[in-house]
Amino acid sequence: MIETWLLVVTLFLPRIALLIAYLSGQIPPNNIPFIGDLVLYIFLPRLLMIIYIYDNLGWENPWFWIHIVVAILVYTKGSQETYKRKFKR
Repeated sequence: MIETWLLVVTLFLPRIALLIAYLSGQIPPNNIPFIGDLVLYIFLPRLLMIIYIYDNLGWENPWFWIHIVVAILVYTKGSQETYKRKFKR
């Protein structure tokens, strides 16, 4: 089972929350090999958390959909800010 604090904190600070969970041994059980965990942690921590939620709670759980929506918002908003900054000059 996934700890509630991990579900909440990864919405805002996914890398830091996952690092704390790794160090404290509270990472949920999963089928991803360690190298996959490491690569996803570095490049796509939100996707890693979504995979953890899917593996442990299923796609019908509200936390799964909340994390999907937040990931889409973060990635689209970040892309817009980068585009504005790049072409504003």
